[in-house]
Amino acid sequence: MAGRPAGWGAALPGAGLGAVCLSAAARTAQIHRGAAAGFLLQALAALAGVAGVFGTLLGLPLAADSQAGTWVSTVIGFPLLAFGFHWLNGDHSTANVLLGGALLLAAGFEHFTEEGRALVVQSATVVTCISILTLSIFTMNFYGLLGGLVLSLAGLLSGMQVETLLTLRKEAVLSCLLAAGNLACHWALRTQHLDLD
Repeated sequence: MAGRPAGWGAALPGAGLGAVCLSAAARTAQIHRGAAAGFLLQALAALAGVAGVFGTLLGLPLAADSQAGTWVSTVIGFPLLAFGFHWLNGDHSTANVLLGGALLLAAGFEHFTEEGRALVVQSATVVTCISILTLSIFTMNFYGLLGGLVLSLAGLLSGMQVETLLTLRKEAVLSCLLAAGNLACHWALRTQHLDLD
């Protein structure tokens, strides 16, 4: 019984991340379907993690592979966000290179070692954040700058070897940062779309 509140508390930030990403996916679908798919992949990975926590707490044998979910949401979902930014800006060749590279890396999940997987996840995060930040600087998109910086902070934090930050679990802090970064990226895509009209 003592582990139940901690487990429920760990699932709530993941549920919040899933809700933010689902909302962003629904609202971004009219602007750019690729970016909406990136939000959707992140939402599905977060909600699968929440289902795994709830299943464990309720005694249900849910075999959710959180590593594979994180892999897909990061290696494909994040580059799809950058794909949307580049596509809306008219840079279709860079957008296609980002998407093609992400799909090739995602297909190699079984062939990478643990260290290789961690390196690919970090690389996908860095490339996405740099792409979003660069385009946001040139287009003067404040929300893009904010989203890129928050997602960069989440990527930096995910690579750190800490269990708690300011008495909060690392996963909870990461979920909150990812939710804030995805929300800012959604606003940035809307701003960029409105500027083009």
